[in-house]
Amino acid sequence: MSGVWGQRIKFSIFGESHGKAIGITIDGLPPGINLDLEEIEFEMGRRAPGKNEFSTPRKEKDSFEILSGYFNDHTTGAPLCAVIWNGDQHSKDYEQLKNVLRPGHADYTGYVKYAGFNDYRGGGHFSGRLTAPLVFAGAVAKQILAKREIFIGSHIYHIGGIYDVPFDKVRIEPQLLRELRRNSFPVLDEKKGQEMKNLILETKKELDSIGGVIEAAAVNLPAGLGSPFFDSVESNLAHLLFSIPAVKGVEFGTGFEIAKMKGSQANDEYYIENGKVKTFTNHNGGILGGITSGMPLIFRAAFKPTASIGKIQKTIDISKKESTQLQVKGRHDPCIVQRAIPVVEAVTAMAILDLLYSN
Repeated sequence: MSGVWGQRIKFSIFGESHGKAIGITIDGLPPGINLDLEEIEFEMGRRAPGKNEFSTPRKEKDSFEILSGYFNDHTTGAPLCAVIWNGDQHSKDYEQLKNVLRPGHADYTGYVKYAGFNDYRGGGHFSGRLTAPLVFAGAVAKQILAKREIFIGSHIYHIGGIYDVPFDKVRIEPQLLRELRRNSFPVLDEKKGQEMKNLILETKKELDSIGGVIEAAAVNLPAGLGSPFFDSVESNLAHLLFSIPAVKGVEFGTGFEIAKMKGSQANDEYYIENGKVKTFTNHNGGILGGITSGMPLIFRAAFKPTASIGKIQKTIDISKKESTQLQVKGRHDPCIVQRAIPVVEAVTAMAILDLLYSN
């Protein structure tokens, strides 16, 4: 099992959903970095469950405790290790799931991969709970990037086919990204946002779930980050994005729609503004040849509906090798998209930080 990612900065996650704690170790940070711990707490709170009717009622403050690598308000240069203690587990809700496999979850693949020894409670190490340590790491990375005037933000692009206004791919002000960060349900069109909320609540009443897409951006990136082929910006970022449970698709810039264009439409033509090279359009999402162009980095990540739903579903009892039915009990999100926003931003910050130090 691999829980480590990164070249110059290495991130290592550990723990299970219903274990004593989850956490992360960040290796490679330089010494002398002062961190705003309140800002990290704020980021953790953005992802934390139990805040409103759109998320699981499981109560977790996601408060962190730094065990090493931070002394006298600065990083020491040693690995920075933080833990997040689990405190509201209902493990008994998962007793029947030891052998009765939940459709859409990693119960079957985990059982096969780890010969039945995997922790099945709440999904164990496969759980979205493990994204909390990623948010911690991303909060640290964001603060380091902000010192270089690099800012990351995102919004809900669509839920169940209800679309928000897309980002302007050419000009995105850092202030807009900061404002979205303070919104618990970040959208550019509040009317569309309310329609999305109504759809989530309607789906919840039906004992079902729904998915959606997050659009994210990073601005003020220098040109020249990344390398062609195996160390491209896209491959690095996609590696982390697809590590987020429930992500099933990623597209950069205009994405799949660019396949419908002609070259004369898709090519981003250049001009000079105040001595800087810019492009009139940004269909390539700020990346060419796997290397940043200096234009805003734009991408979208698609999330599947929450796999745990209250409807009766067909499945199997793996111990008896026979078919059965299952109605998932417990506390689950009818839509995880709004809670995934800080996670997407976090892994983006992690990827960019590693690229900056590796460049």
